[in-house]
Amino acid sequence: MHPPGAMTRLCPAAPALLLCSLAALLQTSLALDHVPMLLWSTQRSQWNPDTAVHEGQVVSAQELMLLLQPLFTQNSRNLVLFLQDRLSTDDFTYFSESYGNKNPFQNVQEILQSSPSSLVLPAVDCKATQNLLSVLQESGDWKLTNVTNLNVSQLELNASNPNLLVVQLQPLASGLKEISTLEAVAENDKIIGRVTMDLQERGIHFSVIYTAVRPSRISRRTDVVAELRRQLMAAEEEDSLSYPPLNVTTGNYSCILFYASNFSLKANSSVLIDLTNATFLTQNVDISASECSDSNTTLSLKYTKPVNGISSLEIRFLMTNKFYEVSARKWSTLNSVEIVQDGEKFAKFNVSGISAPAEYSFHCQLVGTSNLYPARLVPSNNEAKNWDVFISKLQIQGFNIIDNQFSYASDCTGFFTPGIWMGLVTSIILLWILTYGIHMIMQLTTNSRFDDPKGPALSVPQTE
Repeated sequence: MHPPGAMTRLCPAAPALLLCSLAALLQTSLALDHVPMLLWSTQRSQWNPDTAVHEGQVVSAQELMLLLQPLFTQNSRNLVLFLQDRLSTDDFTYFSESYGNKNPFQNVQEILQSSPSSLVLPAVDCKATQNLLSVLQESGDWKLTNVTNLNVSQLELNASNPNLLVVQLQPLASGLKEISTLEAVAENDKIIGRVTMDLQERGIHFSVIYTAVRPSRISRRTDVVAELRRQLMAAEEEDSLSYPPLNVTTGNYSCILFYASNFSLKANSSVLIDLTNATFLTQNVDISASECSDSNTTLSLKYTKPVNGISSLEIRFLMTNKFYEVSARKWSTLNSVEIVQDGEKFAKFNVSGISAPAEYSFHCQLVGTSNLYPARLVPSNNEAKNWDVFISKLQIQGFNIIDNQFSYASDCTGFFTPGIWMGLVTSIILLWILTYGIHMIMQLTTNSRFDDPKGPALSVPQTE
């Protein structure tokens, strides 16, 4: 209980009390990150029509398991999981309304309307979706298949056994233009429609889950009042680190730290390989070939059968630590990234824009092969042209690690951004105009003598 007058000191009037309560509710509700989840099935009566999710309710992991129980007890246990990296409820209306006749969710909308049974969950706790795949695997004796070539007709499915098909959809990298995100969403919608149609043509009964790992529109939290804004942004930054970084040790000391919120590759512009979970969550990766020294560090990530058709995949990050006389200090630089497929195919990328003082870590919002990324991986040989790399929220440190934690991060975004340059140039032009105007005003002079109407006319010689 608060002492008498405590609430009066905090909120002296009734309107202020109401605002304080509203702010507290906003802070509590926005502390939970949630994503939508769409479920549909080719079998009828999968979900009870009375199943209600109240407005504003965030479905927890326990509640989600109860809602998914019909998928585990159905006669034909074939489940397809479409997993996207980012998705929010607002995306379904925002993209549809912002781009006229284009509907990037056309296939999903038509499938939901035509399915015998479906269920829409507007808000599911992100912690539940991040562990969804492992929970599904533990819930039954599923035959797990990672669909990469998106040609389901070539898959051999035994209808007598439960099958779990996992389709990793194209990642929606943040920070790009809206039109690029729209194209990625539309492409994912086509993939969902194509896989669903292939299964239906084969006469296979199945159920589908379409969801994402994290929301795509967390930035809308900044609409809260200024007093809560800093707290929410700090909480958001903490939530973004949902798992610890990958730690490579020598003895009892850490020599390499590596973190990314999304770590994905695409081979031959068709086969998507999402390595995020294998690298950071399940840590189903071999790092024994990594090497550490004071001048050179190599982070080696080896994966066994990451997708169908690839038996082994190794990714190497090669870093150096050199002293530069111009700056009179040591700098750590990520020189190149190498990809070795099946021990034969070797792809090498030169890296531009990834360096930091030796005692700092390096952070960048977007790193990859796209020209839109601030830190680029440039193909160095022909084999590298067959690969696309997507890394978001990269943070890496290969030298001078203290207490097994990242040091202060040197960000890839320079201090003088295009916006700052535009502001500086505009300010200089306006300042020059103001200075010129003041100078011209100061050059104005007044007459030293004036006419006297009662006396003779004033005669000014031409020499004056």
